[in-house]
Amino acid sequence: MRIAVIGAGSWGTAVACLAAQKHGTVLWARRPEVADRINEERRNEQYLPGAEIPYSLTATSDLEAAVKDAELIVMGVPSHGFREVLARAAAVVPAGAAILSLSKGIEQGTLMRMTEVTAEELPDHDPGIIGVLSGPNLAREVIAGQPAATVIAMTDTDRARSLQEVFMSPSFRVYTNTDVTGCEIAGALKNVMAIAAGMARGLGFGDNTLATLLTRALAELTRLGVAMGGEPLTFAGLAGMGDLIATCVSSQSRNNRVGVELGKGRSLDEIISEMNMVAEGVKTTRAVLDLAVGHGIEMPIANQVGRVLYEGARPRDVVLALMTRVAKSES
Repeated sequence: MRIAVIGAGSWGTAVACLAAQKHGTVLWARRPEVADRINEERRNEQYLPGAEIPYSLTATSDLEAAVKDAELIVMGVPSHGFREVLARAAAVVPAGAAILSLSKGIEQGTLMRMTEVTAEELPDHDPGIIGVLSGPNLAREVIAGQPAATVIAMTDTDRARSLQEVFMSPSFRVYTNTDVTGCEIAGALKNVMAIAAGMARGLGFGDNTLATLLTRALAELTRLGVAMGGEPLTFAGLAGMGDLIATCVSSQSRNNRVGVELGKGRSLDEIISEMNMVAEGVKTTRAVLDLAVGHGIEMPIANQVGRVLYEGARPRDVVLALMTRVAKSES
């Protein structure tokens, strides 16, 4: 199988390395110097430091060349640049190529999921072979060969099963799911909750606080996800609870790191200026709140994260606001 991975960030690079173990794989990098370094030094130190990139993986900064003969296109571009990159490649995307999104965000303005953006930019493409790969997948651990699992969500079950083989290895287990909406929404919403978890850690709160936060966060993302058409069980699986736990407890999570620094009293602008990778939750929170309003769903944690990110509220004050809400049934 000929595979193109579009986006040479940490996760895009890790996924490309997985695919290159069995199949001819090309990794597209926006900047030529990143592609050159991968090809010459077998390293992508800016985004995935310490990882050895296999010689079977080729990098390029030529988007059309990467895509034109691919049987599988993996989109590892952040949500704010996803449409622009896909639109540039649209004319040469092969008609039968499966397309998997790695992006865990919502497009600003349109409030579209990335598979919806893909279907809009490729209107003649079979929607059954447009899907998402999502789960508790921290790039450094996956590339190091630590045991992990993920989900490929796609409505064409035969194609999804064929893609399992692409990424499966003794240390990386791949499941399939037909609930594209649920898997995609879970991936986007957990980034918002990871900022909240990080703020709790930055404020010095302990495990009781984190356990409470994760439990209620899962309830929030499930409510909105089901309202948008997702299946309830999806949110208890790898793309839901699994990804939520990994992102909310790991110091490797960019969104969690943003929350930690906010909890310590630093400004958002200062935190973002020091990061060389995108924390999707910073932009996604606004879209999530708009979706919640549109679907009539109450999301108190996401709302308080939005107050900190966009209104300058203090993390300690929003924790107090959450804890003093009117008491109600858990269900």
